[in-house]
Amino acid sequence: MSFVLEILAVLAAAVALAPSLAHALEYPGKLRLDRLDYMTVQPIYYPGFTMTGFAEPVAALLALGLLFVLPAGSSAFWWALVGFVALVAMHVTYWLVTHPVNRVWLKEERLHPTGERFFAAGGGEEPSTADEDWEKLRNRWEYSHMLRAALAGLGLVSLTITAAL
Repeated sequence: MSFVLEILAVLAAAVALAPSLAHALEYPGKLRLDRLDYMTVQPIYYPGFTMTGFAEPVAALLALGLLFVLPAGSSAFWWALVGFVALVAMHVTYWLVTHPVNRVWLKEERLHPTGERFFAAGGGEEPSTADEDWEKLRNRWEYSHMLRAALAGLGLVSLTITAAL
């Protein structure tokens, strides 16, 4: 049972890592964009990238499940704990740092009703929308994805080590 759970946790963590890593790798190129170009490009991410969002809580729940089936105190248990904490921290970062910026940027976008409900959900204090703050919003959004990519990478590596032990 734990072997299947380990493999599923690794796969879910890999899917959770993919969008944040993609955003982090785009950062140098997106820095060259002025406000108009950046705001034109930014909404293209939401339809595709939100489809992988389910993997974040799933990966964390699978890692949590491992903590119940692995021998407490074993090396595998501790690596699974590191993976769990990293994945939870990744998800918390989304809701407290990234999501409020998404809410600002998507106010004027026409979304599918499911997307509307998701992006209308809470998630930290909504930042200012003043035009002069667009670089602050950009940096908050971009840096949050770098942090999320690092946390997801740590989670993936930790869960891979768990599965290898």
